[in-house]
Amino acid sequence: MDIKAIIVDDESHARQALRHLLQAHSEIDILAECENGLAAVKSVHEVKPQVMFLDIQMPKLDGFDVLDLLGDSAPLTVFVTAHDEYAIQAFENNALDYLLKPISRERLALTVERLEQRLQNGIDSPMLADNLLHAHLQKQAPVNRILVRDKGDVYVIATADVVAIEAADDYVVIHTEKQNHIKQERLGNMESLLDARQFCRIHRSTIINLDYLSGIESEGKDSRFVLLKNGSQFAISRNGYSRLIQVL
Repeated sequence: MDIKAIIVDDESHARQALRHLLQAHSEIDILAECENGLAAVKSVHEVKPQVMFLDIQMPKLDGFDVLDLLGDSAPLTVFVTAHDEYAIQAFENNALDYLLKPISRERLALTVERLEQRLQNGIDSPMLADNLLHAHLQKQAPVNRILVRDKGDVYVIATADVVAIEAADDYVVIHTEKQNHIKQERLGNMESLLDARQFCRIHRSTIINLDYLSGIESEGKDSRFVLLKNGSQFAISRNGYSRLIQVL
């Protein structure tokens, strides 16, 4: 079977070396080479590869950032890394394959064999990528930035600039003072990545940044809402009010 693939690595000699090794596998069709994470995101949407050979350590957007931005669009991904900890993490999750630099012909042959098996068996690659990404982010928590892709644009939002986050089905709306962003993520996952000293879930559908809290007002016995410094208001649930009082 033919396997459409792209190579993502910020070092040109690394891309050339991998392409050279893959020439021994005629079933692999290299559609593109990308020198950074942003180019990788763009390439995946343009050429729609089945497989992405992805370097992890890259400037600005690393390999995990690429997976984060691609979301459900991520193809089956093979980590290509010189760092053992990432390879071990991928192996422990049993989700994605990895190649440890310098790449051996024997190990690459095993990876290609696994790719064929996974593609023939219809493995849900976006789900595997999501599992691995979430495990990685949990280890990085609390995060200090949130990545959002809007069509061809990528936004890097400092968590300090986040005023509030609202749930919208499988998406969240990230409110900042300048604009709102929509990201494919569940609110519970976002909550687990944020600093609990700075953010509080005041409602099943709302997280606020405590640095922007201006006040709490009541409308009747059990109806409360928060006032934020940018003028916005959000309802507080009974459990949310308890959590808010505990952290204030």
